[in-house]
Amino acid sequence: MFRLMNDLGIDLGTANVLIYAEDKGIVLREPAVVAVDKATGKVLQVGAAARNMMGRTPGNVVAIRPLRDGVISDYEMTEKMLYAMLKRIIRNSLVKPRVVVSVPSGITGVEERAVVQAALEAGARRVYLMEEPLAAALGAQMDIEGPAGHMVVDIGGGTTDVAVLSLNGVAASTSLKVAGDTFDEDIVRYVRRRYGLLIGSNTAEELKMTIGCVYARADERTMNVKGRDLKNGLPREVPVSAAEVLDALKRSARQIVDEVVFVLEQTQPELVADISHNGIVLTGGGSLLYGFDKLIAERTGIRCSVADDAESCVANGCGKSLKWLDKMHEGTINIARRKLMDE
Repeated sequence: MFRLMNDLGIDLGTANVLIYAEDKGIVLREPAVVAVDKATGKVLQVGAAARNMMGRTPGNVVAIRPLRDGVISDYEMTEKMLYAMLKRIIRNSLVKPRVVVSVPSGITGVEERAVVQAALEAGARRVYLMEEPLAAALGAQMDIEGPAGHMVVDIGGGTTDVAVLSLNGVAASTSLKVAGDTFDEDIVRYVRRRYGLLIGSNTAEELKMTIGCVYARADERTMNVKGRDLKNGLPREVPVSAAEVLDALKRSARQIVDEVVFVLEQTQPELVADISHNGIVLTGGGSLLYGFDKLIAERTGIRCSVADDAESCVANGCGKSLKWLDKMHEGTINIARRKLMDE
């Protein structure tokens, strides 16, 4: 039976893809991973099933992440991934959906075109782009319509976006390619250097999520990690403490905090005064790493908090913007960067 299709909001993240359907909420949440047969180019699995295959595939199968640092690194695989995900949602629909896709604030024109083309080829009728800080602020229930200044720090998988928002627009912003993936790489390097043990990215992520921190914990935690010994190639297990993970992550965490300070330095004094009153809000999966709010608050002297359901804020914000789609034309409102392509 055919039906009309709801408009969609898509958080096209480096680590995960979230899709928000109008009047339904988030209807899909999957890792941004594709498993493909190298010989035929056929997509075998998408999402969680493909992620479980990373590092475990035979020679003719490769599991890849087609997005890097918040942008498309493999256009063809991104298109196939989006097509497979959208197919689950828009099957049997009479009309293709309009979609709002989140993009990093520092994205280039070429990267914008790649996102739009991939969404169109995957089954969208019209594509609108929305900057991630705006989407994150909307999803975090921040009141950005008035003239008062608000600051949001969105720590995703590939990028960290820091922005000061006012009057439904971005007053000052920056995008840094230091985020969740960087933390995983830091942990892999640390374990390799400290213990001579090679671990995979999935193990590093599990270690980060279980005992990871960027601010000293009151209680000491330890987790056993298995990997391959670099000397003899045999499996080995070592205990890794939260203090060691903190040591591995502190440099990258400091880069993010420095970027927050930089944006504050570029912001008008009146807006900085508003932010000191309203506080700083953290969104994105990376913000759930223990101590980020404490670290930023200690450095800036401004109250800092993690948004409710931080991982879903960008997707929820894209979903909220769907009610403005009919007004999303260039120069009309500032809630979306611009409408790039319209069939």
